[in-house]
Amino acid sequence: MTTTLAITGKGGSGKTTITKAFLNIFKEYFPDKSILLFDNDLTGELGHSFGKDIRNTIYGIRSGKHEYKTGIPDGMSKSEYIEWALEDIVVKLDDNVDIIVSWLVASKDCRCPITKQISDSVAKFIKQYDIAIFDCEFDLKYLNQLVDVDIDTALIVTNPDEASIHLAKRIDEYSAKYAAGGQLGIVLNKVENNEMNFIFDMLKKYELEVLGVIPVDNELFTHTIDKNSKLVQDAIKQFYFRLNLPQKRV
Repeated sequence: MTTTLAITGKGGSGKTTITKAFLNIFKEYFPDKSILLFDNDLTGELGHSFGKDIRNTIYGIRSGKHEYKTGIPDGMSKSEYIEWALEDIVVKLDDNVDIIVSWLVASKDCRCPITKQISDSVAKFIKQYDIAIFDCEFDLKYLNQLVDVDIDTALIVTNPDEASIHLAKRIDEYSAKYAAGGQLGIVLNKVENNEMNFIFDMLKKYELEVLGVIPVDNELFTHTIDKNSKLVQDAIKQFYFRLNLPQKRV
């Protein structure tokens, strides 16, 4: 069974940095597990952080606006074609890690058969992996418009100011029904020590559950592209045990 982790939040909150930190933790804790990075963010920043300019996307399969690495086999049904195309566009990062990019997502209100066929094929594709990490556009609704997948843990990344926390409350409300049965909570990012009392007053006001706190990492200003941060990674390890994710055996 695939373990699923969704990272949500507004742009600039640090989602990509946190996604990469979780990837590194999973690789450390479970070196034999296969991992899928699923870039559901319209910026495509996750791929860029690995030095990849990924142009072939799930949207491209729907629209037919990209070239495949190989010729399209003859005689396939539409569902078989979509499954073949997903395998063609996935990008390998290392032996156990792949990345795929969704880009634009059609509304589920669309009654065309291709919408359901893509959703079913993407769900089947995800199940090939031991772990799937979703870097989401804003909340879980945008991901759900593309694919129905159970989310074990959904983290709302928010910065330590009232406007961001207010927005996190909205994301929490929008995402709750799509995280039904799973874990949904807040991760405070870029936190200074002197802000903690104010922050927790705000969180109490908005009745939000905090799953973890990550301090500000000033060194990220020199890692603006690759988004790698050992400080963020170490901070996540401090609250990882609280998450509905596989736990490292001692």
